[in-house]
Amino acid sequence: MLGLALINEGSAMSHERVGRDRPQQVIESIYSVNETLSAAHRQAKFARMAASPRRFFDASDHLYWQDAWHDWRLALFGGWPQTRTWLHGDARVGSFAAVGYPQHPPHYTLTSLDHALIGDYQLDLWRLATSLTLDARENAGLSDKGIDRALEALARGYLEALKAHRDGQPARAGALESAKGPLKAFLRKVADKQHPGRALAKWTELDEHQNRRFVTGSQKLANLPADVASRLKRIIENDYPQTLKTPARQGDAHHFRGKDTARRLDEAGLEHYYVLLEGGHEDEHDNVILEVKEQRPPQAFHLLSRADQQVWRKLFLNEGLRHAAAAHALSSHFDAYLGWITLNERILAVRQLPGFQKRLPTHKIKGAKAYCKLAQQWGAMLADLHVQGATALNRGEAGFAEAVCERAARDEAAFIESVAAFARGYAACVAQDYRLFAEHFMAGEPLGTGSSADVARRIAS
Repeated sequence: MLGLALINEGSAMSHERVGRDRPQQVIESIYSVNETLSAAHRQAKFARMAASPRRFFDASDHLYWQDAWHDWRLALFGGWPQTRTWLHGDARVGSFAAVGYPQHPPHYTLTSLDHALIGDYQLDLWRLATSLTLDARENAGLSDKGIDRALEALARGYLEALKAHRDGQPARAGALESAKGPLKAFLRKVADKQHPGRALAKWTELDEHQNRRFVTGSQKLANLPADVASRLKRIIENDYPQTLKTPARQGDAHHFRGKDTARRLDEAGLEHYYVLLEGGHEDEHDNVILEVKEQRPPQAFHLLSRADQQVWRKLFLNEGLRHAAAAHALSSHFDAYLGWITLNERILAVRQLPGFQKRLPTHKIKGAKAYCKLAQQWGAMLADLHVQGATALNRGEAGFAEAVCERAARDEAAFIESVAAFARGYAACVAQDYRLFAEHFMAGEPLGTGSSADVARRIAS
């Protein structure tokens, strides 16, 4: 009786103290991740997230990592040291783009490695498959049957590319000569219309003395405060070259002298700095634009045990080193300007700004057949990325492709279905979380006021 009395006495508040329901988890995590944004940028970000389940998924990667990081299904076709690699960390349909640099042909690849980390390959594959499900439904208008075909094409493309690597015959998807279907047509158009010098022409101009400078005052770029600009130039010229993988332009003492600086805010409210280098006399290294962006730990870092976090910090003394290591491991283009700096006690990654970056508009793809061709190539590109990342991670020792193929070979149909089943189920979860978000954040709930616990209690009530 005493035990029953104690249970009854605490029943009124037990739901607040025992575990967390899904609405509370979703609301608390969204609030926590966006708490540092200004009210205006938070409002703008939430408005974009409320546009559709796909956009909600794109902007709430923290929920995905919380849900997937310890998923038991990882053990079915992975979960072993041999199936770990450098992950892109945000593998989505929207992360693919055609990228162009001076002296290099355009290449279609996964862009932006700010979220890269080491983990089981399925974490990237599942995220891409979920993104495909949401994109195919929203942008391509595919039926459930068509989406299932596209998911099969994605998983099969991934597995077939791994087999090719295992057998020493990689095809290397992403180049114009190997592209098929809508991707080939897209890359031909990009090659005809885009130019590696587009960013320089778009973002800079010549002044009355024929000196190049950034075009500021527009919606894109703004001037930096004079003290910050001066400090940034000094660090780029003196400290930053020491972080480069290979000594760059040693024969030119003024190569890293900054001619001009600028800044912009991205859609998430994060600040990007830009430095226009003096450069050299070679076309490839004259008037190089550096992008300088703060690096923070990927969302999955916070899910590691304390011991694993300590190992992470031994591997990467700061997030700039982590970003540089990932980019050298995963990038299809060698960036001689890849490094990092410390500015105002913040760690910022430095890279060369591409001449252009163009995304394939999936809403223009007609029919499931064309979409499946593209999905198959997305899978192959992700496999190429993972093999490249594993090779760097294991210092050249091959074995990743063989290890994954060995586990998938037990039942290839089950492997393909495991990817599709996760994507279908998680896309349904995303749609449910999206409805919760839209209902409570965009229908009169205060945006980011009070503590996260206060917000969660209001939502739960």
